[in-house]
Amino acid sequence: MIPTLEWLPEGVNFLDQTKLPHEEVYVLATDYKQVATVIRDMITRGAMAIGVSGAMGVAIGIDRSTATDIPTLNAEVAEICAHLAATRPTAVNLFWGIDRVRDLYNSLAAKNTPIPEIKLAVIALANEMYDEDIANCKTLGANGAALLPQEGTILTHCNAGALAACGYGSALGVIRAAVEQGHKIDVIADETRPYLQGARLTAWELMKDNIPTTVACDNMAAYLMSKGRIQACIVGADRIAANGDTANKIGTFGVAILAKEFGIPFYVAAPWATIDVNTAHGDLIPIEQRDRKEVTHSNGKQMTPDNVGIENPAFDVTPSKYITAIITERGVLTAPFEESIARIADAAILA
Repeated sequence: MIPTLEWLPEGVNFLDQTKLPHEEVYVLATDYKQVATVIRDMITRGAMAIGVSGAMGVAIGIDRSTATDIPTLNAEVAEICAHLAATRPTAVNLFWGIDRVRDLYNSLAAKNTPIPEIKLAVIALANEMYDEDIANCKTLGANGAALLPQEGTILTHCNAGALAACGYGSALGVIRAAVEQGHKIDVIADETRPYLQGARLTAWELMKDNIPTTVACDNMAAYLMSKGRIQACIVGADRIAANGDTANKIGTFGVAILAKEFGIPFYVAAPWATIDVNTAHGDLIPIEQRDRKEVTHSNGKQMTPDNVGIENPAFDVTPSKYITAIITERGVLTAPFEESIARIADAAILA
Protein backbone atom coordinates (compact mmCIF):
# COMPACT_ATOMS: atom_id res chain seq x y z
CA MET A 1 0.00 0.00 0.00
CA ILE A 2 1.44 3.36 -1.03
CA PRO A 3 1.11 5.72 1.96
CA THR A 4 -1.04 8.77 1.31
CA LEU A 5 0.60 10.60 4.20
CA GLU A 6 3.11 9.59 6.80
CA TRP A 7 4.70 11.09 9.90
CA LEU A 8 8.49 11.10 9.60
CA PRO A 9 11.15 12.58 11.89
CA GLU A 10 11.75 15.23 9.23
CA GLY A 11 8.08 16.20 8.88
CA VAL A 12 4.82 14.97 7.35
CA ASN A 13 5.32 13.29 3.99
CA PHE A 14 2.43 13.56 1.50
CA LEU A 15 1.84 11.76 -1.76
CA ASP A 16 1.33 14.61 -4.25
CA GLN A 17 -2.06 13.73 -5.72
CA THR A 18 -1.90 16.62 -8.18
CA LYS A 19 0.79 14.67 -10.05
CA LEU A 20 -1.14 11.40 -10.31
CA PRO A 21 -1.56 9.22 -12.30
CA HIS A 22 1.65 9.95 -14.20
CA GLU A 23 4.07 10.66 -11.35
CA GLU A 24 4.31 9.19 -7.85
CA VAL A 25 6.17 11.87 -5.91
CA TYR A 26 6.04 13.10 -2.32
CA VAL A 27 5.98 16.51 -0.71
CA LEU A 28 7.58 16.91 2.72
CA ALA A 29 5.91 19.47 5.01
CA THR A 30 8.27 20.52 7.80
CA ASP A 31 5.96 22.96 9.61
CA TYR A 32 2.24 23.57 10.10
CA LYS A 33 2.03 26.28 7.43
CA GLN A 34 3.36 23.87 4.85
CA VAL A 35 0.81 21.26 5.99
CA ALA A 36 -1.91 23.89 5.51
CA THR A 37 -0.67 24.59 1.97
CA VAL A 38 -0.73 20.87 1.17
CA ILE A 39 -4.35 20.66 2.34
CA ARG A 40 -5.50 23.87 0.64
CA ASP A 41 -3.83 23.07 -2.69
CA MET A 42 -5.23 19.52 -2.71
CA ILE A 43 -1.84 17.87 -2.71
CA THR A 44 -3.65 15.68 -0.21
CA ARG A 45 -7.45 15.51 -0.36
CA GLY A 46 -10.42 13.48 0.79
CA ALA A 47 -12.22 13.96 4.08
CA MET A 48 -10.44 11.24 6.02
CA ALA A 49 -6.95 12.19 4.85
CA ILE A 50 -7.71 15.85 5.53
CA GLY A 51 -8.76 15.01 9.09
CA VAL A 52 -5.55 13.18 9.91
CA SER A 53 -3.52 15.81 8.04
CA GLY A 54 -5.10 18.47 10.24
CA ALA A 55 -4.16 16.48 13.33
CA MET A 56 -0.60 16.07 12.12
CA GLY A 57 -0.47 19.77 11.24
CA VAL A 58 -1.32 20.73 14.83
CA ALA A 59 1.15 18.15 16.15
CA ILE A 60 4.02 19.36 13.98
CA GLY A 61 3.21 22.96 14.87
CA ILE A 62 3.50 22.15 18.57
CA ASP A 63 6.57 19.98 18.03
CA ARG A 64 8.40 22.71 16.10
CA SER A 65 7.53 25.44 18.61
CA THR A 66 10.40 27.08 20.48
CA ALA A 67 8.10 28.30 23.29
CA THR A 68 9.52 27.72 26.75
CA ASP A 69 6.35 28.34 28.76
CA ILE A 70 2.72 27.29 28.54
CA PRO A 71 1.15 30.77 28.07
CA THR A 72 3.35 31.42 25.03
CA LEU A 73 2.62 27.97 23.63
CA ASN A 74 -1.13 28.46 24.21
CA ALA A 75 -1.07 31.51 21.94
CA GLU A 76 0.88 29.63 19.29
CA VAL A 77 -1.50 26.66 19.38
CA ALA A 78 -4.49 28.95 18.86
CA GLU A 79 -2.80 30.41 15.75
CA ILE A 80 -1.80 26.97 14.45
CA CYS A 81 -5.35 25.64 14.74
CA ALA A 82 -6.92 28.73 13.17
CA HIS A 83 -4.50 28.63 10.24
CA LEU A 84 -5.20 24.97 9.50
CA ALA A 85 -8.97 25.35 9.97
CA ALA A 86 -9.12 28.02 7.26
CA THR A 87 -7.94 25.67 4.50
CA ARG A 88 -11.05 23.59 3.57
CA PRO A 89 -14.34 24.69 5.16
CA THR A 90 -16.67 21.89 4.03
CA ALA A 91 -14.87 18.76 5.26
CA VAL A 92 -15.87 18.38 8.90
CA ASN A 93 -13.13 15.78 9.41
CA LEU A 94 -10.59 18.60 9.24
CA PHE A 95 -12.06 20.23 12.33
CA TRP A 96 -12.42 16.84 14.03
CA GLY A 97 -8.71 16.19 13.52
CA ILE A 98 -7.65 19.62 14.70
CA ASP A 99 -9.93 19.48 17.73
CA ARG A 100 -8.74 16.06 18.90
CA VAL A 101 -5.13 17.17 19.10
CA ARG A 102 -6.05 20.59 20.51
CA ASP A 103 -8.20 18.98 23.21
CA LEU A 104 -5.32 16.75 24.27
CA TYR A 105 -2.98 19.73 24.28
CA ASN A 106 -5.38 21.79 26.39
CA SER A 107 -5.78 19.02 28.96
CA LEU A 108 -2.03 18.57 29.29
CA ALA A 109 -1.31 22.30 29.35
CA ALA A 110 -3.90 22.81 32.09
CA LYS A 111 -1.92 20.35 34.23
CA ASN A 112 1.35 22.23 33.53
CA THR A 113 2.76 19.15 31.85
CA PRO A 114 6.35 19.78 30.73
CA ILE A 115 6.45 20.95 27.12
CA PRO A 116 8.69 18.07 25.92
CA GLU A 117 6.11 15.60 27.24
CA ILE A 118 3.30 17.52 25.53
CA LYS A 119 5.14 17.29 22.22
CA LEU A 120 5.55 13.54 22.50
CA ALA A 121 1.88 13.10 23.45
CA VAL A 122 0.42 15.09 20.54
CA ILE A 123 2.67 13.30 18.03
CA ALA A 124 1.58 9.95 19.47
CA LEU A 125 -2.08 10.93 19.15
CA ALA A 126 -1.71 12.03 15.52
CA ASN A 127 -0.09 8.70 14.66
CA GLU A 128 -2.79 6.84 16.58
CA MET A 129 -5.41 8.64 14.48
CA TYR A 130 -3.60 7.50 11.34
CA ASP A 131 -3.86 3.87 12.45
CA GLU A 132 -7.48 4.35 13.53
CA ASP A 133 -8.41 5.66 10.09
CA ILE A 134 -7.13 2.57 8.30
CA ALA A 135 -8.85 0.26 10.81
CA ASN A 136 -12.12 2.20 10.54
CA CYS A 137 -12.06 2.04 6.75
CA LYS A 138 -11.58 -1.73 6.83
CA THR A 139 -14.47 -2.16 9.27
CA LEU A 140 -16.63 0.19 7.20
CA GLY A 141 -15.79 -1.79 4.08
CA ALA A 142 -16.77 -5.07 5.73
CA ASN A 143 -20.04 -3.52 6.94
CA GLY A 144 -20.99 -2.39 3.45
CA ALA A 145 -19.78 -5.25 1.27
CA ALA A 146 -23.02 -7.25 1.53
CA LEU A 147 -24.99 -4.32 0.11
CA LEU A 148 -23.21 -4.59 -3.23
CA PRO A 149 -24.37 -7.12 -5.83
CA GLN A 150 -22.61 -10.45 -6.14
CA GLU A 151 -22.00 -9.54 -9.75
CA GLY A 152 -22.39 -6.21 -11.50
CA THR A 153 -21.11 -2.73 -12.17
CA ILE A 154 -20.73 -0.03 -9.53
CA LEU A 155 -20.71 3.69 -10.37
CA THR A 156 -18.51 5.97 -8.29
CA HIS A 157 -18.13 9.74 -8.25
CA CYS A 158 -14.92 11.50 -7.17
CA ASN A 159 -12.37 9.48 -5.19
CA ALA A 160 -13.21 8.02 -1.79
CA GLY A 161 -10.50 5.42 -1.79
CA ALA A 162 -7.14 4.82 -0.17
CA LEU A 163 -5.97 8.14 -1.59
CA ALA A 164 -8.73 9.97 0.28
CA ALA A 165 -7.80 8.29 3.55
CA CYS A 166 -4.70 6.90 5.23
CA GLY A 167 -5.38 3.65 3.44
CA TYR A 168 -8.10 1.29 2.10
CA GLY A 169 -10.75 4.01 1.70
CA SER A 170 -14.46 4.42 2.37
CA ALA A 171 -16.53 4.00 -0.82
CA LEU A 172 -13.71 2.15 -2.54
CA GLY A 173 -13.11 0.32 0.72
CA VAL A 174 -16.60 -1.18 0.40
CA ILE A 175 -15.79 -2.20 -3.16
CA ARG A 176 -12.45 -3.68 -2.06
CA ALA A 177 -14.12 -5.64 0.74
CA ALA A 178 -16.77 -6.99 -1.64
CA VAL A 179 -14.09 -8.12 -4.10
CA GLU A 180 -12.15 -9.76 -1.26
CA GLN A 181 -15.35 -11.66 -0.40
CA GLY A 182 -15.64 -12.97 -3.94
CA HIS A 183 -18.03 -10.48 -5.57
CA LYS A 184 -17.45 -10.16 -9.31
CA ILE A 185 -17.53 -6.38 -9.55
CA ASP A 186 -16.29 -3.87 -12.06
CA VAL A 187 -16.37 -0.12 -11.60
CA ILE A 188 -17.35 2.84 -13.72
CA ALA A 189 -15.61 5.93 -12.37
CA ASP A 190 -17.12 9.29 -13.22
CA GLU A 191 -14.29 11.55 -14.37
CA THR A 192 -15.45 14.15 -11.79
CA ARG A 193 -14.86 17.54 -13.33
CA PRO A 194 -13.22 19.92 -12.88
CA TYR A 195 -10.44 18.28 -10.84
CA LEU A 196 -10.82 14.82 -12.42
CA GLN A 197 -10.47 12.85 -9.19
CA GLY A 198 -12.29 9.91 -10.76
CA ALA A 199 -10.34 9.85 -14.00
CA ARG A 200 -6.97 10.45 -12.35
CA LEU A 201 -7.21 8.92 -8.89
CA THR A 202 -10.00 6.34 -8.64
CA ALA A 203 -8.98 4.69 -11.90
CA TRP A 204 -5.31 4.70 -10.84
CA GLU A 205 -5.79 3.03 -7.47
CA LEU A 206 -8.40 0.48 -8.60
CA MET A 207 -6.19 -0.58 -11.49
CA LYS A 208 -3.37 -1.12 -8.98
CA ASP A 209 -5.75 -3.52 -7.19
CA ASN A 210 -6.63 -5.24 -10.49
CA ILE A 211 -10.30 -4.25 -10.14
CA PRO A 212 -11.71 -3.73 -13.67
CA THR A 213 -12.36 -0.02 -14.11
CA THR A 214 -13.81 2.17 -16.84
CA VAL A 215 -13.77 5.98 -16.83
CA ALA A 216 -16.92 7.76 -18.04
CA CYS A 217 -17.55 11.46 -18.56
CA ASP A 218 -19.78 12.96 -15.88
CA ASN A 219 -22.64 13.56 -18.31
CA MET A 220 -22.84 9.88 -19.32
CA ALA A 221 -24.44 8.60 -16.10
CA ALA A 222 -28.05 8.85 -17.29
CA TYR A 223 -27.25 7.00 -20.53
CA LEU A 224 -25.42 4.22 -18.69
CA MET A 225 -28.22 3.81 -16.16
CA SER A 226 -30.89 3.76 -18.86
CA LYS A 227 -29.08 0.88 -20.56
CA GLY A 228 -28.97 -1.19 -17.37
CA ARG A 229 -25.21 -0.83 -17.06
CA ILE A 230 -25.21 0.27 -13.40
CA GLN A 231 -26.35 -1.96 -10.51
CA ALA A 232 -25.37 0.34 -7.61
CA CYS A 233 -23.80 3.72 -6.90
CA ILE A 234 -21.45 4.40 -4.00
CA VAL A 235 -19.76 7.66 -3.02
CA GLY A 236 -17.90 9.13 -0.06
CA ALA A 237 -18.76 12.26 1.90
CA ASP A 238 -17.12 15.38 3.26
CA ARG A 239 -19.86 16.18 5.76
CA ILE A 240 -23.11 14.46 6.68
CA ALA A 241 -25.73 16.47 8.54
CA ALA A 242 -27.78 15.12 11.44
CA ASN A 243 -30.67 14.36 9.08
CA GLY A 244 -28.51 12.45 6.60
CA ASP A 245 -28.11 15.22 4.01
CA THR A 246 -24.66 14.64 2.53
CA ALA A 247 -22.07 17.02 1.09
CA ASN A 248 -19.80 15.36 -1.43
CA LYS A 249 -17.91 16.38 -4.56
CA ILE A 250 -19.87 18.56 -6.97
CA GLY A 251 -22.01 16.40 -9.26
CA THR A 252 -22.94 13.85 -6.60
CA PHE A 253 -26.46 15.28 -6.23
CA GLY A 254 -27.15 14.75 -9.91
CA VAL A 255 -25.99 11.14 -9.76
CA ALA A 256 -28.28 10.51 -6.77
CA ILE A 257 -31.31 11.95 -8.57
CA LEU A 258 -30.63 9.74 -11.59
CA ALA A 259 -30.16 6.67 -9.42
CA LYS A 260 -33.54 7.23 -7.77
CA GLU A 261 -35.21 7.70 -11.15
CA PHE A 262 -33.81 4.40 -12.43
CA GLY A 263 -34.36 2.47 -9.18
CA ILE A 264 -30.65 1.98 -8.47
CA PRO A 265 -29.43 1.93 -4.85
CA PHE A 266 -27.32 4.96 -3.92
CA TYR A 267 -24.95 4.42 -0.99
CA VAL A 268 -22.81 6.86 0.98
CA ALA A 269 -19.74 5.42 2.73
CA ALA A 270 -17.98 7.52 5.36
CA PRO A 271 -16.42 7.15 8.80
CA TRP A 272 -18.46 8.28 11.77
CA ALA A 273 -16.25 11.38 12.11
CA THR A 274 -17.80 12.70 8.88
CA ILE A 275 -21.24 12.88 10.52
CA ASP A 276 -21.79 16.34 11.98
CA VAL A 277 -24.55 15.93 14.55
CA ASN A 278 -24.37 19.67 15.28
CA THR A 279 -25.49 20.56 11.75
CA ALA A 280 -29.23 19.92 11.49
CA HIS A 281 -29.55 19.73 7.71
CA GLY A 282 -27.66 20.20 4.47
CA ASP A 283 -28.57 23.85 3.90
CA LEU A 284 -26.32 24.70 6.85
CA ILE A 285 -23.22 23.01 5.42
CA PRO A 286 -20.69 25.60 4.16
CA ILE A 287 -19.73 25.00 0.53
CA GLU A 288 -16.16 25.72 -0.48
CA GLN A 289 -15.72 27.89 -3.56
CA ARG A 290 -12.48 27.17 -5.39
CA ASP A 291 -10.22 28.99 -7.84
CA ARG A 292 -11.79 29.78 -11.22
CA LYS A 293 -8.67 28.48 -12.94
CA GLU A 294 -9.68 24.90 -12.09
CA VAL A 295 -12.55 25.39 -14.56
CA THR A 296 -10.95 27.68 -17.13
CA HIS A 297 -7.85 25.54 -17.61
CA SER A 298 -7.13 21.87 -18.27
CA ASN A 299 -3.58 20.49 -18.17
CA GLY A 300 -2.30 24.04 -18.13
CA LYS A 301 -4.20 25.06 -21.26
CA GLN A 302 -6.97 27.66 -21.14
CA MET A 303 -10.25 26.17 -22.37
CA THR A 304 -12.62 29.15 -21.98
CA PRO A 305 -12.84 32.71 -23.33
CA ASP A 306 -11.05 35.42 -21.39
CA ASN A 307 -13.11 37.07 -18.63
CA VAL A 308 -16.06 34.67 -18.88
CA GLY A 309 -17.97 34.18 -15.63
CA ILE A 310 -17.09 31.00 -13.74
CA GLU A 311 -18.88 28.95 -11.07
CA ASN A 312 -16.72 26.52 -9.12
CA PRO A 313 -18.34 25.15 -5.95
CA ALA A 314 -16.28 22.19 -4.79
CA PHE A 315 -19.28 20.32 -3.33
CA ASP A 316 -23.03 19.92 -3.54
CA VAL A 317 -25.46 18.51 -0.99
CA THR A 318 -27.53 15.40 -1.68
CA PRO A 319 -30.78 15.41 0.35
CA SER A 320 -31.17 12.29 2.44
CA LYS A 321 -34.31 11.20 0.57
CA TYR A 322 -32.07 10.15 -2.33
CA ILE A 323 -29.76 8.02 -0.15
CA THR A 324 -30.44 4.30 0.28
CA ALA A 325 -28.03 3.82 3.20
CA ILE A 326 -25.06 5.45 4.92
CA ILE A 327 -22.27 2.97 5.64
CA THR A 328 -19.99 3.66 8.63
CA GLU A 329 -17.60 1.68 10.80
CA ARG A 330 -20.30 1.75 13.50
CA GLY A 331 -22.90 0.14 11.27
CA VAL A 332 -25.17 0.75 8.29
CA LEU A 333 -27.65 3.60 8.75
CA THR A 334 -31.02 3.71 7.01
CA ALA A 335 -33.96 6.10 6.90
CA PRO A 336 -35.23 7.83 8.88
CA PHE A 337 -31.65 9.02 9.19
CA GLU A 338 -32.33 11.47 12.03
CA GLU A 339 -33.26 8.48 14.16
CA SER A 340 -30.51 6.08 13.07
CA ILE A 341 -27.81 8.75 13.41
CA ALA A 342 -29.10 9.88 16.80
CA ARG A 343 -29.30 6.30 18.04
CA ILE A 344 -25.64 5.60 17.26
CA ALA A 345 -24.56 9.00 18.59
CA ASP A 346 -26.39 8.34 21.86
CA ALA A 347 -24.87 4.86 22.12
CA ALA A 348 -21.39 6.35 21.70
CA ILE A 349 -22.03 8.84 24.52
CA LEU A 350 -23.27 6.10 26.85
CA ALA A 351 -20.27 3.93 26.03
